[in-house]
Amino acid sequence: MKIRPHTKRDTARLVDIWLAAVRATHHFLTEEDIQFFLPQLRDQYIPALEVYVAEGEDGRATGFSGLDGVNLEMLFIDPAHHGRGIGKQLIDHAVALKGRLKVDVNEQNPGALAFYLKCGFTQVGRSELDGSGKPFPLLHLAQLG
Repeated sequence: MKIRPHTKRDTARLVDIWLAAVRATHHFLTEEDIQFFLPQLRDQYIPALEVYVAEGEDGRATGFSGLDGVNLEMLFIDPAHHGRGIGKQLIDHAVALKGRLKVDVNEQNPGALAFYLKCGFTQVGRSELDGSGKPFPLLHLAQLG
């Protein structure tokens, strides 16, 4: 596996990964919610963040992360590649670049919470609403030591 900076030509594949991953893991979101977030991901978040792409031996993207300083804003893995260590490698890559990270995770996504706790994050706070003001509580996590 290789991790590299994203280019504009990756965007469509990253959106596909995001859609598949969200549909596989974010069971609390309705299709309307997903369609609300999709253009923001594609048109605002990906262009604004420091995005890294994990690609397989065939050169096809299998996951990606998005950073804003030490904040891990996005980490999505193609569900066909879940459980293969890609997420952990993307986190390790981000830590090598930025040092200790912070991340917010949806409280209704226990699989993601378990993953981040396994990667050394600790819960340091909670918000009732997500960043868009929607009623999807966020758990604030940080790598403390």
